[in-house]
Amino acid sequence: MDQDVLSAIEIDRPRSEVADYVSNPENATAWYENINKVEWKSPKPLSAGSEIAFEAEFMEQTLDYTYQVTEYVPGESLVMSSTSGPFPMETSYRFSDTPAGGTKVELRNAAQDPDMASAIEIENRKDLARLKSILENGGS
Repeated sequence: MDQDVLSAIEIDRPRSEVADYVSNPENATAWYENINKVEWKSPKPLSAGSEIAFEAEFMEQTLDYTYQVTEYVPGESLVMSSTSGPFPMETSYRFSDTPAGGTKVELRNAAQDPDMASAIEIENRKDLARLKSILENGGS
């Protein structure tokens, strides 16, 4: 049975800026610790139907997988599902304004078992903290 892993963070930057950064696959290697390589498999710009290949290290394994964008609403949401790789995955991002003028980022992944869900949750928290640091401070 799939388990949803939902992580969220508030970033003190405008929603358009945060959503644009997160929705650009080429930025993934900067803020996702485990993503080593990103390759466009379809023409830019990002849109529903776009395909992007990723190489990542996760749970001591190198994973090669391709995501297809199933939903993209600039500034609001991005949903991608794997079309190839070691196991089915879906990753989604939702962006909303905070009362202070920043952005809430919700990152959701579908996990296949409790052990994987725990590992994904730990990694997502670290990756979102790195994203916050990059966007608020220019750090990594």
